[in-house]
Amino acid sequence: MASCILVNGVSSGEVSALDRGLAYGDGLFESIRFVGGVAPLWSRHMQRLTESCERLRLPTANVAQLWDEALHVSRGLAQSVVRISLTRGVGERGYAPSMSPQPTRIVAAFAAPVVSRELYAKGMRVRLCDIRLAEQPLLAGMKHLNRLEQVLARAEWTDPSISEGVLCDIHGQVISATMANLFARIDGVLLTPSVDRCGVAGVGRAEVLAVCPQARVGKVTLDALLNADEVFLSSSGRGILPVHSLGERVFAIGAVTRQLQQHWHNLGFSMEQGG
Repeated sequence: MASCILVNGVSSGEVSALDRGLAYGDGLFESIRFVGGVAPLWSRHMQRLTESCERLRLPTANVAQLWDEALHVSRGLAQSVVRISLTRGVGERGYAPSMSPQPTRIVAAFAAPVVSRELYAKGMRVRLCDIRLAEQPLLAGMKHLNRLEQVLARAEWTDPSISEGVLCDIHGQVISATMANLFARIDGVLLTPSVDRCGVAGVGRAEVLAVCPQARVGKVTLDALLNADEVFLSSSGRGILPVHSLGERVFAIGAVTRQLQQHWHNLGFSMEQGG
């Protein structure tokens, strides 16, 4: 449960049944890790949100207003995740968007769930998901409100020992995990899948690419992934998550993973955190 929710700046847990975010998934969201009153990756989240608003033809978000509201809802929480949702607002029935939309702005804070120190140290078990991500370049990279593919992917397993699922596109190329981006060191080269046709361009992914200029973005086949030297997931909320195994394949936790975990710690995140 959220500890505090603001809807258009007013304390409330309700939106209109006619809101286009509810009717059509017409909107965007960001989930931002706060440590007290600090959000180390805030600027990256706001850059993605601003660019995505332009792509969806939504009014540009007021970043200063969002910051004030994020601080308000997260006040008193030592570790929190602030979710900012922007929709096109209430609209007439039908797909045609209003020429002058009045967006709905929802800012909510949640206590950050704890990810165990053991998982950061020893890595996580992941599985290959059956569902395939559909291609839509016009929406690729954005964190839009329609997450049905990820919902169905996460519903594929109930084993608590499996922490994540790997998602491929319709061609069988590796794209990401259900809630994180994926990196693999293959033949000595750090690679992450392209997300220009499907998938989310994660804020954690952007941070890794910024601090690892040698990393490459491109196609990653499942065979290549299974032959990787090391594999890790990046998440703005959970940091750098080593992958211990994918099915029967076991990976070593390598130096790149450990260096990036230290980088996350240096940003101000603890090695035992949530999100």
